[in-house]
Amino acid sequence: LIDLLIQHTLYDPTKGKEERKKKGNGHDDMDSRYTDTTPLERSTQMSLQSTPITLPLSTSKKTHAVTLFDNPGHIQFHDESVSTLRLSDGCIVVLDVIEGLTLHDEMLIRHTITEGLPMVLVLNKMDRLMTDAKLPVDDAYYKIRHVLEQVNALLSSADVLKLYPKFCPTKNVAFASALHGWVVSLESMAEMYVDHVEDGEDSDEENNGDYDNDNGNDNGMGAMGRYGRGALGKNLTVEEFAKRLWGNTYLDPSSRRFKKRSSDCNPGNTSRTFCQFVLEPIYKIYTACLGEAEKDVSKILRSVGVHLTRDQLRSSSSVLLRAALEKFFADASGLVNLIVKNVPTPAAATVGKVSRCYTGAINTPVGKAMLKSDPNGPLMINVTKLYAFHKSGQGIEGGVAGQTFSALGRIYSGSVKAGDKVRVLGEAYSPDDDEDMAFATVEAVSIPRGRFRTEVTVARAGSWVLLDGIDANITKTATITSVKRGESSASADVEIFTPLKFTQAGGESVMKLSVEPFNPSELPKMVEGLRRVSKTYPMVRTRVEESGEHVLFGTGELYLNCAMHDLRHVYSDIEVKVADPVVGFRETVVETSAIKCFAETANKRNKLTMIAEPLDDGLAEQLESGKVNPDWDNKKIGRYFQTKFDWDLLSARSVWAFGDSPTHGPNILMDDTLPSEVDKKLLTSCKSGIVQGFQWATREGPLCEEPVRSTKLKILDTVLADKPIHRGAGQIIPTARRVVHSSILTATPRLMEPVYRLEIQCQGDIVNAINPLINKRRGHIVQDRPVAGSPFYRVKAFLPVMDSFGFETDLRTFAQGQAMVHSVFDHWAIVPGDPLDSKIILHPLEPSPPQHLARDFLIKTRRRKGLSEDVSVVKFFDAGMREQLQS
Repeated sequence: LIDLLIQHTLYDPTKGKEERKKKGNGHDDMDSRYTDTTPLERSTQMSLQSTPITLPLSTSKKTHAVTLFDNPGHIQFHDESVSTLRLSDGCIVVLDVIEGLTLHDEMLIRHTITEGLPMVLVLNKMDRLMTDAKLPVDDAYYKIRHVLEQVNALLSSADVLKLYPKFCPTKNVAFASALHGWVVSLESMAEMYVDHVEDGEDSDEENNGDYDNDNGNDNGMGAMGRYGRGALGKNLTVEEFAKRLWGNTYLDPSSRRFKKRSSDCNPGNTSRTFCQFVLEPIYKIYTACLGEAEKDVSKILRSVGVHLTRDQLRSSSSVLLRAALEKFFADASGLVNLIVKNVPTPAAATVGKVSRCYTGAINTPVGKAMLKSDPNGPLMINVTKLYAFHKSGQGIEGGVAGQTFSALGRIYSGSVKAGDKVRVLGEAYSPDDDEDMAFATVEAVSIPRGRFRTEVTVARAGSWVLLDGIDANITKTATITSVKRGESSASADVEIFTPLKFTQAGGESVMKLSVEPFNPSELPKMVEGLRRVSKTYPMVRTRVEESGEHVLFGTGELYLNCAMHDLRHVYSDIEVKVADPVVGFRETVVETSAIKCFAETANKRNKLTMIAEPLDDGLAEQLESGKVNPDWDNKKIGRYFQTKFDWDLLSARSVWAFGDSPTHGPNILMDDTLPSEVDKKLLTSCKSGIVQGFQWATREGPLCEEPVRSTKLKILDTVLADKPIHRGAGQIIPTARRVVHSSILTATPRLMEPVYRLEIQCQGDIVNAINPLINKRRGHIVQDRPVAGSPFYRVKAFLPVMDSFGFETDLRTFAQGQAMVHSVFDHWAIVPGDPLDSKIILHPLEPSPPQHLARDFLIKTRRRKGLSEDVSVVKFFDAGMREQLQS
């Protein structure tokens, strides 16, 4: 679709390739995927990263400068769409009209709603209705209507506040075939007809009202359907006619009036206006180009105002179709009009975006400047994506990429130019803790143009820009703000923009890969390469285990494959060895601790007592999604837990902290002590140390040092020294960690594994054969149903990520390429079996039975991390605890 807009914007389709190459810096960009900027994207013919491009898009009245982001359609690269939606003012959702609403489309629409962005729907691949599905005109209308009903049903369920209008072809829907180079809306189609009516009336006056077809046949466009010129009348405006081109609207040929029922027309078999005026002309052009002789094709196309050269008429059907449809529809003004009408300008959209994305108060001078998009205010830029460019600034082409990065950001206030000194605020920055802050100098400011860029002297509020020279201290996202000359500290009223959240993709990457350099001396190069890979991919995480192995986390096999390609060939030219891919696990409990667990500090002057129990169903997901803010006061937090999860008031107001993340950790620490038994003042003085120990313990659990999930830790009793020197953080933190671990181990601990949600599209005759493939990998099918108006079936299933490796390849091989799989992390599930059951004997090179899986995963994970094979009791239990357990 981007290539289509580029073709109608930057190039004249009537000119030849040689002239286009001159205009395109030596590249025939119109005939290629213009926004596929990396060699890997071009070799795989697949978009793998979002690409910004600024185009002058024209309507019938005005030309607008529009910045578009071409995002990957593969579900594993959903994070690219999230990073660009944060900066955007609107979203163009492109659907395959045959396949309808897929899993990834659903995720994108839901996330767009959370970002509060208006949407325009483009039903692409309209040519498949004729060439693949071979649907009659009326059936094609019902297919299109069914897809719209699907999307609107999703909109109704996801839009809780009911702020979004339904998708309707008369307002925010366009129809396209990017393959054949055309896109049209009902308004642009109506404009073509009305203009032709006016031209026809002038011609009728000259010809005394006589009208005759060139070949005596219905030409679809020139005769205004079936009923001759002037059938629409003189007073019908473009807007009014466009409203009558959708739904149950019929044009009565005898009275020249619009009717709501076909039976009211004469003759009674009159087609809907959408079929008559929109689909039939397109069908006729496709039918003529695909099945008629050269002479007949020329006559039919000339009758609708399309004149082709002899070489074009003699070319292949695909080239002929593209040439005919490009001239028939002329330009992409229909889609541009929808964008202009539905997507607000940057100045108008800033108010909503700042209120959603900015963490600080908007009534400060900085907040007010952003709300007004003040170009003279303090500089505030939200950076969400880093692109690898070489120093000549011409994208990946023509040089070695990966040495420097350009930061893509949106300017909310102020102006930026080369040479400006700025402060780079990281995701962990706060006015109270400015450790994650650095100073930098902007080396260059550019406007993105796909494979290329245009350097500008200054960029003002409301612009999307690429900044060079500030990437050294940016990991994922950042806030760029201005620094006054001589200023050495941060202003109190400057906060950061919220980091990206990937709620629709499970919130985190769960598939991991261990990497090491083939030559150990090249370890520093690999570490630097991993750092650069982490900058490029929004959902990539890197981690160094205690054993020294470097682990790369990603969303799936293709995602990790692309990351490894960039590590080897783009960011570090070294040989890298990889281990078999595995997944990240979580640790949890399924019962309350069997005994009260306690631990004493090293100086024997302090003692903490806790128990562990599982959280309520669904609470961990609520905490992770940020539905509960730890900064709320006790009353608000208590009211939330009382109303949502039926907690008693005392427990609801005793929540101390979340873990392992302080803001959205899926575990809770509670103070369940009584004032009559515990000195609350002493306990409060040690709160920070206990909380740090709790978060440390939940970050690395006792089973295999994986994060703890869905667990509630209750402090039952404390004995604390009177003197502060005896109850310092060095004494309290490790003790709190040890008592948390012992509480978990006595509460029937279990391992949790990530589970994919699958959506498989395949032919109907192989649906039953897919079930054994999924079952043998511990998965199960939850739904299968046909896709209306197509020969496909859509199968929905769940599959453990641990058993998903190679599944897509096996399925495509089995289905001979007739099946497509979409997979995304959905939830965590408890692994069957007891991981601490030492009686289980595991046989090498043999698959473990289901009830032995937890033990198998535990031992293999501990071995990989360089830990002992079994959990050591001495490490987590004090001597008194061990004696109590033995008794």
